[in-house]
Amino acid sequence: MPRPPVTANLCQETVARFIQERIKKKWLSSAPGKVLMTGGYLVLERPNAGIVLSTNARFYGIVKPLHEEVKPESWAWGWADVKLTSPQMARETMYKLSLKNLKLQTVSSSESRNPFVEHAVEYAIAAAHATFDKDKKDMLHKLLLKGLDITILGCNEFYSYRNQIEARGLPLTPESLASLAPFTSITFNAENSIGENQKPEVAKTGLGSSAAMTTAVVAALLHYLGVVNLSSFSMDQSHGRKDVSDLDIVHVIAQTAHCIAQGKVGSGFDVSSAVYGSQRYVRFSPEVLSSAQNAGMATPLTEVIYDVLKSKWDHERTKFSLPPLMTLLLGEPGSGGSSTPSMVGAVKKWQMSDPQNSLETWRKLSEGNSALEMHFNTLHKLAERNYNVYEHVINACSLLPAEKWLEMANEPSEAEIVKELLRARDVMLGIRYYMRKMGEAAGIPIEPESQTHLLDTTMRLEGVLLAGVPGAGGFDAVFAVTLGASSKNVTKTWSSLNVLAMLVTEDPRGASLEDSDPRAREITAAVSSVQLQ
Repeated sequence: MPRPPVTANLCQETVARFIQERIKKKWLSSAPGKVLMTGGYLVLERPNAGIVLSTNARFYGIVKPLHEEVKPESWAWGWADVKLTSPQMARETMYKLSLKNLKLQTVSSSESRNPFVEHAVEYAIAAAHATFDKDKKDMLHKLLLKGLDITILGCNEFYSYRNQIEARGLPLTPESLASLAPFTSITFNAENSIGENQKPEVAKTGLGSSAAMTTAVVAALLHYLGVVNLSSFSMDQSHGRKDVSDLDIVHVIAQTAHCIAQGKVGSGFDVSSAVYGSQRYVRFSPEVLSSAQNAGMATPLTEVIYDVLKSKWDHERTKFSLPPLMTLLLGEPGSGGSSTPSMVGAVKKWQMSDPQNSLETWRKLSEGNSALEMHFNTLHKLAERNYNVYEHVINACSLLPAEKWLEMANEPSEAEIVKELLRARDVMLGIRYYMRKMGEAAGIPIEPESQTHLLDTTMRLEGVLLAGVPGAGGFDAVFAVTLGASSKNVTKTWSSLNVLAMLVTEDPRGASLEDSDPRAREITAAVSSVQLQ
């Protein structure tokens, strides 16, 4: 996995030019949040696949030198200053980074620490040490002595602002969400806090904020330090790009940092989609992280990361995106959160207590997940074969409930598209049935009765292809896939049912290098909007 070290000697002029290039501006990268459309629970075990959609909700990592000049004490003691800022949480943490063992030590903090970013910083720097030759290590050392100033920002869509909207007397609509300032201060879910000294949990929307945040910081640091070059992975990157070797390194480091920070090796679909974008995903074997998990304090971090980089990462990802003229919608019912770890634990307990029935249920779910993917891929091909016919059918179906779609098909080519839509819809109904069956057997609300009512109502609306509960299910969220311009009908109906439609759509891009601070872009957009009015 790691590239061979560069053996050519780096002249002083080259070193100076590299450092000057790095210190003269901010370096920004972003990574998307996700929606696991199919594969909940199954994706935890190989070889089961899940369809994960990346979204327009993005986390940003911004990196620049902390000091213009190297502090004398940094030279003397071999420490680099690191500042981590989260403006949305009004948090700032100062660290000292040992340039010997690459470990961070807290100097001062306004609030609790962020283990995801801490591991991202340590592991990204260790990746540089693990892959650089002596000359490049000297260059890295000089760059790090100037310190690291890291800022993290998450789009509003990662967090729940439902309470603020209701407190302001605004309707539960996307327009109300859009009225909030970009990167608004984050609210806290005080009802879910446990214990007198425990900080309340940030109210989230289930888009994988920790994975997107970790990936954005890792990508920004690896690019800043010269480990990878993400210049070709900008906001206009092609999702079909073949050479992803730099992203592969970002993936390994982000996946490792995220797993170690959360204290367990998950399926990794959230990090994979944050790096590569929308995809069909099969998890990696957990053993690839055994060296990182079992490394003692005496094991140099550089050795740990080198072992992880050269391990055989056997995850599988296949390009995937929704067919043309289809829109992903995500809704927040506001009926209380669900604990994914406890629900996963309950399903595993059921699998052990009833292996025969659980295996059969998982087989049915796996077949359904594969069938849905197949139908989506067929719709892609039908759109490529004759886009005009495809567009006509999708727009016509967007105005009708599903039971009337076949009536509008006057030609065999139109009927072929409609039948494929109806097959995808029927498969999703089957997936929902077996997810409910699994939940009932395991004693957990994977698709609670309230969600079933909401999803059935949604699927009866004009232009709705399918609807379901994302990921592990529960009360947190619902999703729908709509045809043409029918999404407005869904958001209006959801609002009447006390469901807040989020400003989230599918965006198949993965990690990207940014050319400007997203806060500056938002201000520019707001000024332009006012001028147009």
